Amino acid sequence: MHDAVIDYERQMGMENFHPSLVRGPAGADAEPGRERRPPGPEPKLTARGVNFYYGSKQALRGISIGFSRRRVTAIIGPSGCGKSTFIRLLNRMQELVPGTRMEGEILLDGMDIMSPACDPPELRKRVGMVFQKPNPFPKTIYENIAYGLEVNGARDRNLIEEKVVDSLKKAALWGEVKDRLKDSALGLSGGQQQRLCIARCLAVEPEVILFDEPCASLDPISTGKVEELILELKKDYTIVIVTHNMQQAARVSDRTAFFLMGELVEEGDTERIFKAPRDRRTEDYITGRFG
Repeated sequence: MHDAVIDYERQMGMENFHPSLVRGPAGADAEPGRERRPPGPEPKLTARGVNFYYGSKQALRGISIGFSRRRVTAIIGPSGCGKSTFIRLLNRMQELVPGTRMEGEILLDGMDIMSPACDPPELRKRVGMVFQKPNPFPKTIYENIAYGLEVNGARDRNLIEEKVVDSLKKAALWGEVKDRLKDSALGLSGGQQQRLCIARCLAVEPEVILFDEPCASLDPISTGKVEELILELKKDYTIVIVTHNMQQAARVSDRTAFFLMGELVEEGDTERIFKAPRDRRTEDYITGRFG
């Protein structure tokens, strides 16, 4: 998986949404554990009946969920339940792992991302990813962001500089590094490195940002800064975050999805999931009976 992350970052210049969720009155036919959403715009990103296999081993079973525009969705669940595997499917990163296979559909603005018409590098510009461990290049702070822009065709130095500054500001890092842009990014603290990686992602102007345990290696102060940043970013982006930290899910997300053994057990408004889960397994996990 580490090699797949490296391949993805180099490529980017960075070394079944179920009908019952949006149609019809609640009733006996409602899918257990799922909330019916009121009529409104279609989700930005939608999974329908997704199954996924590592060779002959099935890792995901019938995952159907939609991710709304300008909302944060947290995916929670115990280790090995398929959380990270699933979000890697959302920008086809998982296909970088040999011997894997997916069934079902994933739609971005109604476009099937697995279709031959979908270009993976272009998809990964639209659906960016921030990984668990900060992984800046052994380059300067400036070059870490400019490199991704250049790989994607940017040549105007003034435009590149403008995007570097803008991305650092959006990532709440500009004030800390504006006088150090020529310094090595490896000299930044862990929290600053993670925000640099977020800035690097923002520079290529994604529409969706996937966070895979972005605070797992950070101290509480750095974690707080990243959480504040996520809340600010949701004004402009669709965000999906995988986290083991249920307090974090409660703080930053609008909706929460609980995965268990490769299945989506329950999904709904975060407050409802934490206060009144409909599935006993969700309640057991949230209350610490297992996990």
